[in-house]
Amino acid sequence: MTTTRLEAFSDGVLAIAITLLVIEIRPPEVHEGESLARALWGLWPSYLAYLVSFLTIGVIWLNHHGIFQQVARVDGPLLVLNLNLLLWTALIPFPTAVVADNLAAGGEAARTAAALYSGVLLLMGVAFAAMFAWVTHDDRLLHRLPPPEMVRAARLRFMAGLVVYLVALAVSWVSAPVSLALSGLMALYYAFDQTSVRAEPVPDDRRRPTGGR
Repeated sequence: MTTTRLEAFSDGVLAIAITLLVIEIRPPEVHEGESLARALWGLWPSYLAYLVSFLTIGVIWLNHHGIFQQVARVDGPLLVLNLNLLLWTALIPFPTAVVADNLAAGGEAARTAAALYSGVLLLMGVAFAAMFAWVTHDDRLLHRLPPPEMVRAARLRFMAGLVVYLVALAVSWVSAPVSLALSGLMALYYAFDQTSVRAEPVPDDRRRPTGGR
């Protein structure tokens, strides 16, 4: 399979997942004596959950594209790891809807919803990290094998988010809004390029042997 075909399939799954998020934002029920503006404001958990999840899936798409720009060929394990990533990413609309329905109520329901949301994002992050580690584990898949220190630095930058997702999961049992905020911060963190392992071309003068010949 070519990288183009893999990316096209992945783009389709990500596009559907990100579109499904808006389906959970339903027009509010306006009760007698209540203004429409107040009813719309009452949907703030749906807006917040939608924003965090939209940013998360959007950044997944950006990083997925960034990784596969560097990939020269696809092998069997990479196909499986990519499907595992899509498995958890396609699930994100479900915990998003659960958070939207329970965040405003607070209490145990909000904490459970936040834990579910953080748990799915953590599993997605582990799946993405596994795929990134496989792509960069040797020179078979990349156009050019970067220096080992560049690969290590990229892996550390990328996998740092897993720690924060784990913290968000732990914090969810204390404060659902703080847990959701941590997930949003991770989307902003990954919006910056954390996956680049491109090796700079070696200048011509460095390729020439030194000495008298």
